[in-house]
This record gives sequence, C-alpha cells and structure tokens, in this order.
Amino acid sequence: MTNNNNDLTLNAPLTGPVRTLGNVPDEVFASGAMGDGLAIDPLNDCLYAPCDGVVIHLARTGHALTLRADNGAEILLHVGIDTVELKGEGFALLVKEGARVSSGQALVRLDLDRIARQCKSLISLIILTNSDQFELRPFSMQMATVGQPLMQVYPRHTSATRTAPGAHTGNAASASIRITHKGGLHARPAALIRKTAQGFSSQSHLHFAGKSAPCGSLIGLLGLGIGEQDEVRVSCQGEDSEAALQALLAALSLAVPHKAPATVAAQRAPAQAGVLQGVCAAPGLVCGPLWRMSSIELPADPRTHVADEQLQQLDAALEQVRGEIRRTLEHARRRKDVDEEEIFAAHLALLEDPALLEAATAAIEQGSAATHAWRDAIQAQCAVLLGLGKPLFAERANDLRDLQQRVLRALLGEAWQFELPAGAIVAAHELTPSDLLQLSEQNAAGLCMAEGGATSHVAILARGKGLPCVVALGSEVLDVPQGQRVVLDAANGRLELMPDDARHAEVHQIRDAQKLQRQQQQAQAQTAASTLDGVSVEVAANVASSSEAQMAYENGADGVGLLRTEFLFVERRTAPDEQEQRQAYQAVLDAMGDKPVIIRTIDVGGDKQLDYLPLPAEANPVLGLRGIRMAQVRPELLDQQLRALLQVSPLQRCRILLPMVSEVDELLHIRQRLDDLCAELGLTQRPDLGVMIEVPAAALMAEQLAEHADFLSIGTNDLSQYTLAMDRDHAGLAARVDALHPALLRLIAQTCAGAAKHGRWVGVCGALASDPLATPVLVGLGVRELSVSPPQIAEIKDRVRHLDATQCRQLSQGLLNLSSAGAVRQACHQHWPLS
Repeated sequence: MTNNNNDLTLNAPLTGPVRTLGNVPDEVFASGAMGDGLAIDPLNDCLYAPCDGVVIHLARTGHALTLRADNGAEILLHVGIDTVELKGEGFALLVKEGARVSSGQALVRLDLDRIARQCKSLISLIILTNSDQFELRPFSMQMATVGQPLMQVYPRHTSATRTAPGAHTGNAASASIRITHKGGLHARPAALIRKTAQGFSSQSHLHFAGKSAPCGSLIGLLGLGIGEQDEVRVSCQGEDSEAALQALLAALSLAVPHKAPATVAAQRAPAQAGVLQGVCAAPGLVCGPLWRMSSIELPADPRTHVADEQLQQLDAALEQVRGEIRRTLEHARRRKDVDEEEIFAAHLALLEDPALLEAATAAIEQGSAATHAWRDAIQAQCAVLLGLGKPLFAERANDLRDLQQRVLRALLGEAWQFELPAGAIVAAHELTPSDLLQLSEQNAAGLCMAEGGATSHVAILARGKGLPCVVALGSEVLDVPQGQRVVLDAANGRLELMPDDARHAEVHQIRDAQKLQRQQQQAQAQTAASTLDGVSVEVAANVASSSEAQMAYENGADGVGLLRTEFLFVERRTAPDEQEQRQAYQAVLDAMGDKPVIIRTIDVGGDKQLDYLPLPAEANPVLGLRGIRMAQVRPELLDQQLRALLQVSPLQRCRILLPMVSEVDELLHIRQRLDDLCAELGLTQRPDLGVMIEVPAAALMAEQLAEHADFLSIGTNDLSQYTLAMDRDHAGLAARVDALHPALLRLIAQTCAGAAKHGRWVGVCGALASDPLATPVLVGLGVRELSVSPPQIAEIKDRVRHLDATQCRQLSQGLLNLSSAGAVRQACHQHWPLS
C-alpha cells in the first residue's frame, strides 16, 4: 500500500444531519470496532466520493464500498444499518471495483424511500478502517452538505511495523466452518473478526475459494466475497494459535442462521410414498384437481421480417404492458397493498432497462422477429443472474421471465385468461407475479411449483392473497396427470398425490370449520366482548393514521387504544403546525364514529431523530432523551400538540396518553400544563390523561401514578426490552424478548393492582395484546382493554368471549412463579388451548 504521508481532507459524501459514532444504532459501528469516523442521516439520493482514490472493495449488494485514498487511507462508506439484508434493492451502483474516482463523483444512486421502509435505520457511516495508521479529526458541524469538508485525516508517524513475537513460530492450527452471518461476511461481521484477531499474537488467515486474507485486514476479508452458508477455513500460526483459532471460530459462528431460503434440500422433510415435499411459501390446506400451466413456446423464426414493422410491434406491446402494470399499481395503491405496489413498480422499471431494450432492438435490426428478439434478450439477462449462483438473483430472474411472458402475450395477441376447473390447484415450473394475480382473480385454490423460493415475489403476493403455495417440489410435480385429485398441505410443504376419500373429507371438514369460525368471529366483531362470567374487555386498535382508523372501525374496534402521532412529524423538514395537527387528529376521531380515541403525544428523540429537532448525541439513545423527557428540552413542541388536541370535537372522546413516564413529577407537570392550556382556551373540562407503562420504574410506581392519572396503558414492547435488558432489534436476542416472561407478568400484575386501588382501568397496547395465547393471562391479571392490530379484532374478541375471568385470575397467579417465558407459553397452551 502506498503512503505518501500527505494529510487528507474528506468531504461529505451525503447531505444530512451529522452524528457521532456513539449515536449510531449498531453496537459494532458505535464501538469503533471498524475504525474512527462519523455518520450522516441522508436527505439526498446519491452517495458521492469524499476524496480522490480507488474503489478497493464494493459490496455485491451495493450498500457499502471502500476507497483507498492516494495517501493510503482506507475509507468505508456504508449506507444504512442492516442494509445488507436488502440484497441490493434500492441501490444502483455507478462505479465498479478497481475504478479510480474523483472527489465528488457519484458512486451509488439510492432509493431512500424503499431503503427506509425495509432497513433498521438510514444512518450512514464514513469510517477510516486503517485507524491504526491514520488519525481522524472531524470538523465541528451539525449539518453536512455534499462536497463540504467533513473530516481531516493525518498519518500516524510511528516506527515501522514489526512482526509480532511468535507470529511465525510456535504451533499452527486450522479448522473449517460454515458462515451463518445473515447476508454473509459483510462489513459488520468482518469487523468483529478483525477485532478478535487483533487480540492474539498469532497470525491468522481466512481461506475461501482459492483466496486468502489476513483476519486483521477488514478490506482483505471483504474482498473474499464470502456469502451466507459458504464454508471457509481459518488458519492460525503462533504461540497462541489454538486460542486464536477457537476465538475466531466463535466469532464466525456468532450470528444465528435465519430462516430465509437456505438450500431446499435442507428444508425438506423425509420423503413419503405418494407425497412430494417442498417448501412452504404461503400456508393453507386445500384439495382439488391439479391443473398444469405451461409457458409460451415460440416456433422457429424464419428471420424474413421487416425490421421497422417488428420494432413498431415491440414498442406497441411494451406500451400495452406498461399500461397494464400501471393499472395494477393504481389498484394496489388504492388497497394500500405495499408489497404488491413495490413488486410491480420494479417490473415497470425493468421494462425501461436500456440493456434489455438495446439487446432486443439490435436483434430485430439483424432480422429477428420481435417475439424472438424479446425472448432472447430476457433469457440472456436471466442467464447472467442465474450464473451468479445466489438465490436472490434467481428470484429476480423470475421477474424478468414475468415480463417475457407478458410482452410475448401482447405480441401474439393472446388473451390472459385461463379456463380453470373449479377449485383447481395450479402446478407450474415457476409462476410469475402477474401469473399469480390472474390466477387469484380466477379463484385458483392453491399453487405448487417445481422451483421457486420462499422469499420470492410470488411467495410475498401469495401470502398477501391468502393463497396456499408450495415451492421447490421438483420436476415430478409436472408429471402429475392433468385433473388428478390432490391435497396441498402448504403449511407443511406437502403435495399429497393419492389422497383417499377419507383424507378429502377430512380436509373439507377442517377448511369448513376454519371458515365458519372466521365468519362467526367477524359476524360478532361489532359486538362488545365479555367473558363467560360477565367481565367486559374493550378490544381497541393500534393505528397511525385516519385511514387505519377507518379500517379499525370497520373491523369492529371498540375505539383507538393507541394513535401514534409520529406519522405527522417524521420524514419532513419542518414540524407540522397546530392547524395541521388538529385536522389530522379530528380525522381520526371522525373515522371512529362515536368510539373513544387514545392519542399518544409525540414519542421521538433518542434513536428516533427529527431533522428539525437537533438533540445532543447520546451513547445509548434508547435510554436517553425520548418520549415525555423531550418536553423538558423542547416544551413548546408538546404545548403545540396539546393545544391541537384540545381543539378536537367532541373533546370527551379524546384521551391523551403520555409516553416514557418514569416518575410522578413528570405526570404532575404535564397535567398542570394541560390544565393551564384548558383555561387559556376557555375549556371547563380537560380530556382524560393517561400514562404509558413502558419502563420498569413506572410499573413499580403504578399505584402512585394511578392516583393522578385517569388510566394506565402498558406498552409491552419497550417494557420487555427495558426489563430484560435486551434490545428487541438485536438479531441474536430478539427471539428472547418475550413479554410472557414471568418478570413482565409480575410488572403487569403490579400495575393492575396499583391502578385498582384508585379505581383506574389498565390497557395493553403493545404486541402482547395481539397474541391470542396471552389474552387469558392479561384478563386474569386485571387488564380491561386490549389494543390490537385491526385485522385481529374479531379473533381477540372471540377469544375473550370463551374465557372465564375467575379461572383466568386463579391460573394466571401461578404463571408468575414459572421459570421462563417458554414455560409460561407451555402452561398457557395447556390451560387455554387455541382452537
């Protein structure tokens, strides 16, 4: 590596608020394990080069790249947190690995809306990865603009690096391991490997696909291109080689493998006679005749065409398909089907891809028919994607095949209609998203495919449509005779080829019972819910807009148990004014008819930053200025919100909820402020004022809080992570953050007991309220309002109606003494089995 000892100025690669590393919601970045640096919360849609240099590493997913500056400094640019999991979606690379770039040159085009909807955070990193050789000094600023000087880099003038004692002597040790880190060995796990290696004197290397890299080199590790489930070999040489090897193996296996499609073979159950085993893409149980769907086959091309005519035909077909996709998009938007909208928006973009259009046009100009030219252009691109050997690219190739079929149908003038037998289960080599929409409209009962993946666009759409779907059944599914009766047990990934009459009758009986149960639940959804012994339980809804409130009302909600007002404040440059807030809150009240609406005051701060609300950087933002604590910093923001809330009509249906309260004085301060504002506005009565119980202190002080609050609402999501000291977004811990942990149940019980002493009611608005298994426990502990997601209202009300509150109270007390959340769940299944 060349190093001319020159100082270096790094310019801002993005525009947005500047954060210190300690304020980044990721322990690896925040700890400095990757090196020194800064973060920017991006507001623009392109990443630019911060200096002259060479691209020495480029993540295949496009979310990160590393530049080597002319003085030898290596700068990692990493867009967003956990963006490796987007697998390239939202990132358009403008440079290649090995390219020389100039300061200010565009590197990656970003679809910020798409990325933000799917990743943990948009906060992006500028990291000096060889901080051992260079010192970084940031300029003091709160807001960065692309091209503005951001940091200065100085060489560290140290003596030449010496070989560590014993590095090339002593014992050697090596072992192989399969990489289970989600997304492969990308920047964050590579940084953990480097940090682990630096703790030993031995020299360690990682070996993969004929290449090697020292474990102490972040760029070297990234350059190996190691993917998830790839097998690598670790070698160590030196006096502490065995200890280094074991530590590195532990670091490499730190992440738990996720359930996204590994190999199909690994997910298949043992084969059974008369059963094809695949992978569940969308659950469900159906039976009916199998109907095989074939793709379009073209005859040989005589290549005697007039090029201009063929080009006109292709243009007309492309415009027809664009029109069809635009109509699909508009329909998806009206139904607020985000998944469907994103899938077909991507299809529309693919139709504009210059590489496809140029390839098809060139073939037509050389004599090909428009049909053959389009097919060949698509298939050539599919071959490139499939040649990469990655499941994600194979699934994107299926989107291209979808466009192949659609445009061919338009060119051939074929109607996209299938004459399906009643209740048909459709079999195909691999269905496309548009195939699925057409089959769904024509009432297909289920789908089964020889190939395909459980995370494909078809799988996403099938789940959204409630259409049972099994993928990866193998080519045998295409040999099943047309019209043969089969059973598709999608939840278990099975296609039963020879079910007898008894099995058919059993499937029909199960489906009829499930359908009847859903119909009965929905028929009673508008009716209040009471237990068998007459205890009333309100089932309200968690919403974040007036449209969601309308959906909740139609689904039978007894009210809104939690309106998250953050939807008004985020993704904008200035705060909403009082009038805009009042109109938004009024729209929610109007959507709920005569039902009560609980509106939570703004819950931002800490890790949820607003561009127009600069707050100091915090080492642990989840424990920092957030929720009601922000009123101490910016009281005018809360005052404005309270004024807007006090102007809704009728005011008696509005209830105000305060987040993140931890002591009585906070409640008393806001209550006094609310009384003062009522007096200013000439109101003789203030709305009910409640407190969220989401920190252990509030649960322990519930009796004292209930003396001054009108109601308490338990936020089990935050209460769980604060009680268990586990971040609910931590990949390795999220599954253990279970609100049915006995410690959480004790806090809920104490909250209900404290509230009861002052005659106050307690609700639950966290995710636990939506879990039918938890319903009897919450009722038994004294909860009298459950705020759930709108689609679950009917199910939770039905669950309440089948409970005996006295029995729930007796059995729930015993759960407080169990040893774990798992034990509680097992006991719940025994006491109150789910039908």
